[in-house]
Amino acid sequence: MTVNSDPPATKFADSDSLSSALSSQLATNLKAAIAARGLASLVVSGGKSPIKLFELLRAESLEWSRVCVALADERWVEPSDPESNEKLVRDVLLKESSAAARFIGLKNAAPTPDLGAVSAWETFARVPRPFDAVVLGMGDDGHTASLFPRSPNLASALNPAAAAGCVGMRSPVAPHPRLSLNLSALLDSRRIVVLITGAKKWNTYCAASADGPAEQMPIRCVLRQRHTPVEVMWAP
Repeated sequence: MTVNSDPPATKFADSDSLSSALSSQLATNLKAAIAARGLASLVVSGGKSPIKLFELLRAESLEWSRVCVALADERWVEPSDPESNEKLVRDVLLKESSAAARFIGLKNAAPTPDLGAVSAWETFARVPRPFDAVVLGMGDDGHTASLFPRSPNLASALNPAAAAGCVGMRSPVAPHPRLSLNLSALLDSRRIVVLITGAKKWNTYCAASADGPAEQMPIRCVLRQRHTPVEVMWAP
């Protein structure tokens, strides 16, 4: 493992070693939170990148009944849909002993994410905040969570003065409308990890670390802020 300082990131030989290291770190974070406050909170994203992490994390020795797991974003589909982040988390992370964790989903009965945003955020009243850890991904276009470039609600979602909450989002290319935590909510955390793999994502991260409008690559808002510690972890 080597550390690259420009742009800053921790590089791993492969995704397995990255996932193993991060799983151990997150377990330590959650154990410390339980010891200090009685409860712990973990916010995660979907996609392919965290699957190995979820498999390893569920095997960690934790008081899972004291852990609350929540989503950073969600496609506006039923939890049984293969595209659902909730389904991924339930199928891969919340199994065996980790099934005792309390899970907070984002999808509700509202017809659209915009109409369901307030109700979805109200469910987060049950999630200990600041979050003990938030694990984010990053798209090839520089989006994170579901904060997409050119989404109609992007400006309000990235407003650092906005109250923490959920916001309906639209991807310029993906078929499903989305619901996402806004920037203020994501930053209400003790630790943020941006998990990326592959050469293409590395090139995107390098571009996002350069000068340019935050709205063009929303991950820049996470990388540039100084409110919450952020670590980027990358593997080929």
